[in-house]
Amino acid sequence: MAQQSNGGGEKTEKPTAKKLADAAKEGDILQSRELGTGLVVMAGAVWLAIAGPMLVDALRTMLVEGLRFDQRDVVEFDPALRGAGLASGLLLPVGGLMLATVVAAIAAPALLGSLGFRSNAFMPKASKINPANGLKRMFGMQGLIELGKSLAKVALMGAIGVWLVWSRLTEITVMGTRGLETATAELGSLFVLACLVMGGALLLIAGVDVPAQLFQRAKRLGMSKQDIKDEHKESEGSPEVKGQMRRRQYETLQGSARKAVAEATVVLTNPTHFAVALRYQPGRDMAPVVVARGCDAIAAAIRELADQNQVPVLQYPELARAVYFTSRNGQVVNEALYMAVATVLAFLFRVENRMASEMDRPHIELPPEMRFNADGKVEGA
Repeated sequence: MAQQSNGGGEKTEKPTAKKLADAAKEGDILQSRELGTGLVVMAGAVWLAIAGPMLVDALRTMLVEGLRFDQRDVVEFDPALRGAGLASGLLLPVGGLMLATVVAAIAAPALLGSLGFRSNAFMPKASKINPANGLKRMFGMQGLIELGKSLAKVALMGAIGVWLVWSRLTEITVMGTRGLETATAELGSLFVLACLVMGGALLLIAGVDVPAQLFQRAKRLGMSKQDIKDEHKESEGSPEVKGQMRRRQYETLQGSARKAVAEATVVLTNPTHFAVALRYQPGRDMAPVVVARGCDAIAAAIRELADQNQVPVLQYPELARAVYFTSRNGQVVNEALYMAVATVLAFLFRVENRMASEMDRPHIELPPEMRFNADGKVEGA
């Protein structure tokens, strides 16, 4: 049976950016324990392979110095100072190991895009402490999947351990017959090798787990088409979103373009997708000049600036598209559009002198080669 959303439709659509962000705020983030564990084990093993001899030397020095003392150590014995002196040699190898594992632990969520502190995730929720929900999580499909992953991981790690011991069985059996230093070095090498191999195995498991987690989260947060429409309507009505859109619209126009719109004689619109600002000042302009043009966000900014500066805005879709696709900023309008633009300017002159009203707006006819669609193609071509 298809999964139903609150809106009654099937959840066939991918979650929107807003849905993903809201889920992350609630603590529902993409995560993989296998990836984090594998990176930590691998980072620790690499550091031990690099700084292992240094660590062994530091431990040897600490043991030798700890068993050596003279009269001054007895008379002026200071446990804190003595302990700090003995442990100082371990700061670099042990501190480096801790730093490497911490960086690896942080890198895991960073690679998944889930790094960050989310206070909502720590808020108490009744569903988390409800025994029924807990049993459902344990014995539900997700619980069975996690159980299968754990069993597979134990089997894989166990098989790797058996293989390592079996392949090194000869070296292990004769290790006790060799010197302490040689046996310690061989034991350290075996330990580092085991960590590297198991860390690599965990990363291989993570290579399967991460795509699975991506699929499960996308399915869990899936949306219906109605959910997306409702979210869009909610966002459109938000004052914060409207304010952000308005700021972006203003930012799309440079200072010179804003000044040009303020000096425009008229703005022609599509009415929503296109806008062109025209200036015609007798004695300055030989013909109407395009001072600003744009589509979508830029068009919206031009319209709003025109309203603020009391520049007339007229809806002439065909003429607005024709000017947009045939002229650039700073250029006069195309000669084929002179008559249409002159008709609009004459109408504005009559309105300003109270010789006409909106009811007298003229109908504009364009030549066939000047009739463009929204994609910039000549209609009927």
